[in-house]
Amino acid sequence: MSDLDKMDIDTETENTTQQKKKFEIKKWTAVAFWSWDIAVDNCAICRNHIMEPCIECQPKAMTDTDNECVAAWGTCNHAFHLHCINKWIKTRDACPLDNQPWQLARCGR
Repeated sequence: MSDLDKMDIDTETENTTQQKKKFEIKKWTAVAFWSWDIAVDNCAICRNHIMEPCIECQPKAMTDTDNECVAAWGTCNHAFHLHCINKWIKTRDACPLDNQPWQLARCGR
């Protein structure tokens, strides 16, 4: 029997009373990925990521940490920054992406 065949067979040899380990884990590192459960990652109005400040809040974000830029979801499941969609609604009362009448479903992070 060749050495490769012996590696697959769990036999106890005459010289050793304990079975040798085939391998031992020295280090284990877990990796995970996550994402927000939203249909849109970027605000279609300002083109910034929806969980980062909009262009109106970016200058304030460096100095004013209490001011939060929140996201607004419509009933059509499209998300925008609240500041961006409020400006948009002043000129046109429709979703910028699908042209349906805009109705606020929820607001927040």
